[in-house]
Amino acid sequence: MKTFANIVFGLFIVEAVVAAPSRQGRQAPGYDTYDASNYDVDLENLNLENQDIYDYDDGLTIDKPQIEIGTLPPIVDSRRQTVASQDEEEDELPLKPLNPAQSSGGSGLLGPDTQAGLPTCLLCTCLGGSVYCDDVKLDTVPPLPKETTHFYARYNKIKKINKSDFAEMNKLKSIDVTSNEISEIDEDAFRTLPALQELVVRENKVRQLPELPNAMTLIDASHNKLGSNGLKHEAFKEMHNLQYLYLTDNNLDHVPLPLPHTLRSLHLQNNNIQMLHEDTFCNLKDINYIRKALEDIRLDGNPINLSKTPHAYICLPRVPIGRLY
Repeated sequence: MKTFANIVFGLFIVEAVVAAPSRQGRQAPGYDTYDASNYDVDLENLNLENQDIYDYDDGLTIDKPQIEIGTLPPIVDSRRQTVASQDEEEDELPLKPLNPAQSSGGSGLLGPDTQAGLPTCLLCTCLGGSVYCDDVKLDTVPPLPKETTHFYARYNKIKKINKSDFAEMNKLKSIDVTSNEISEIDEDAFRTLPALQELVVRENKVRQLPELPNAMTLIDASHNKLGSNGLKHEAFKEMHNLQYLYLTDNNLDHVPLPLPHTLRSLHLQNNNIQMLHEDTFCNLKDINYIRKALEDIRLDGNPINLSKTPHAYICLPRVPIGRLY
């Protein structure tokens, strides 16, 4: 009988386990809620001999899920961290002093200092390679930036040009010192300038024109005091690129010969030229020679009658301007 009771009890346990709700506390669809009153078995009065077999504890409890609480790492803003690290690096870098040439003149952006204590490009105007010092009351040539190509110092009070004024100015192409008080120019003031092509010293008091580079294309020494000895012998002979020669109002008594064949314009008006030779402009040994380039010759204002020497300019494309009677 006990065996039968044990079998019935075992079947009851199996049926109860199957009908029990899930451990998550959720009712599976299609199953009724378990109610112990529906069963007529008195579990409390059952006499179980082998209770140790069926008395078990699976150790499972139906509770809410446990959340493990730990220590999370702090949230770091990578952008702020990067900026902070850069600030730290900048604080560690040594401060570099400003270039005094850029801040107070010197030989930097504003050029070298003049005798007045001002940088050249502050006293004058520097545009690219051109330096404009017109009408700023200069009495000497100011120190120029080494990159200067064109220098203008018109309408000042410069009295002398020294050989050191343009020393090592290897890019200087043009000098214009019109209307100053220049009476003296050092012999080596221009000769060592390899790029010099244009020189304008008109309206000064120059008595002697120094030696010039052979690369010259324009020379204007009008309105000075050159006289009969102000030009060197054959001063323009080797200037094979010379195109414009202006020597107006200098009390010259002769045409400076020989003249390069590249010459296009020659102004000698208001001097003291009294005669021309037949080979002044032409080549007596070659009757077919024509000087095509020289189209502009000014001899007006000289005590010379051009009609007396017609063969002197027979090779020219145009007759010189001057007195013909």
